[in-house]
Amino acid sequence: MNQSDLWTPRRRIEQAFRRALKRISQMIARVFSLHGNIEDIQKALLDMAVSKTFIRACESAAMKMVTGLFADQGRTWREAAAANGMGRKVYEALRRELSGETGNRVKQLVFENSQLIKTLPNDISDMVTKFAARESFKGRRASDIAKQIQAIFPEHTRARADLIARTQVSMTQTNLIKARAERFGWNWYVWRAVGGGRGDGRTRKSHRGMSGVLVNWNDPPAPENLFPTYTKTGRPYRNTLGKYHAGQCPNCRCYPEPVIDLDLFQWPMNIYRNGSIRTITRKQFEAIN
Repeated sequence: MNQSDLWTPRRRIEQAFRRALKRISQMIARVFSLHGNIEDIQKALLDMAVSKTFIRACESAAMKMVTGLFADQGRTWREAAAANGMGRKVYEALRRELSGETGNRVKQLVFENSQLIKTLPNDISDMVTKFAARESFKGRRASDIAKQIQAIFPEHTRARADLIARTQVSMTQTNLIKARAERFGWNWYVWRAVGGGRGDGRTRKSHRGMSGVLVNWNDPPAPENLFPTYTKTGRPYRNTLGKYHAGQCPNCRCYPEPVIDLDLFQWPMNIYRNGSIRTITRKQFEAIN
């Protein structure tokens, strides 16, 4: 296994998280089959959001995902560090980290993810309210609107849960790598696209452009500005995502590979600094690292 393969996201954790969120979405979708009018559906969704059973399911899903990534990455860090003789140092740091800043970050990530999942019933309830208002304005009967809500909103719920599963695993993975890299004093990573240097066919243009680029944790790029997509009139689409690191925007499957041993990379490389990308030699990189 080469160095970059070590950092490839483990899809089994995402798959387990996806299954957990599917069960949660089924809990929510069941509301639509049990209630026949809009008011009852909305009340049931709001009641679910504060129920102990639902809250426990959300917290359990978040805990398993975050701690699974945390443990899996611990092994990755040890393997990567062992290659350049730093295995013992990293092992000792990993052994102590739960009582330090990284441990606090893990707890924070569990909380953030569980809170996001818990918003599902309220989000769906808001969508139901807006949909019902729009359809009522068209003059449709409440009973017809309720039937349509029962037909389409279970799928909306599943789609929303699936988006959370796809997005949050990548974001959490990047956040954990960042926390550990900063603790070890490794300030750079290489942006990697899933599927190799040019992506796997589903990789967005801006992320294909970022793949293989050196990035500093303190200076996230704005890929959509660096590699814009243009409208038919020749104007670039507006960047609504801003600046972010690999894996930290919706539906992004990219991941960061920490720069631990310069011998493992082929020089010269592309580097992102001060809003632009340029080519840099190893000697030049060592001067700024």
